Amino acid sequence: MELHVANHPLIDHKMTLLRDKATPSPAFRELVAELVNLLSYEATRGLRVEPVEFATPVATTTGSKVTEPLPLAVPIIRAGLGMLDGFLKLMPYCEVGFVGMRRNDETLQPETYAKRLPEDLADRQCYVLDPMLATGGSLAATVHFLLEAGATDVTAICLVAAPEGVEKMQAEFPDANVRVVVAALDEGLNEQGFIVPGLGDAGDRLYGVVD
Repeated sequence: MELHVANHPLIDHKMTLLRDKATPSPAFRELVAELVNLLSYEATRGLRVEPVEFATPVATTTGSKVTEPLPLAVPIIRAGLGMLDGFLKLMPYCEVGFVGMRRNDETLQPETYAKRLPEDLADRQCYVLDPMLATGGSLAATVHFLLEAGATDVTAICLVAAPEGVEKMQAEFPDANVRVVVAALDEGLNEQGFIVPGLGDAGDRLYGVVD
């Protein structure tokens, strides 16, 4: 598994605002969209394209277009939904699947409560959207779903990662074509399994506290 930490002044600036607990939900949502747009540029460097001939107002030339089957975006509900708009602004031709995961607060293990994915993902490039790579359980489970359905190229986009989550992904996918692109690699996890310094609960900050 390949880890890419995107280093850019704009990303660092927006991450500082995102982490600030004083940032209200509307601004937080906008920052997430902007950051995902920037990270998606890095995450899609390996996007498959094919040559296409077309006419400009001046002459006929050759360019590139995204190959079929079209890429698949997979936000992990619920926090991953807050990343979808930012990703689709850059990749509007993507198809979209969903995986619903929640973390058991006692075991810290992921529990799947919803899954909407194509049955056959052969030759599909998949992009998983999940703000936090903490223990790595939810992201690893989702990537397994994709690989089991035939995907051979999976890239995850996360805002913040902990070393524990990165190690989990590396252990789960030592040989698979799996890549993780993050805005920041933080210090680690606290006793509650939250990333430190992190940015808190991304879902709550995006949408408010829901019991």
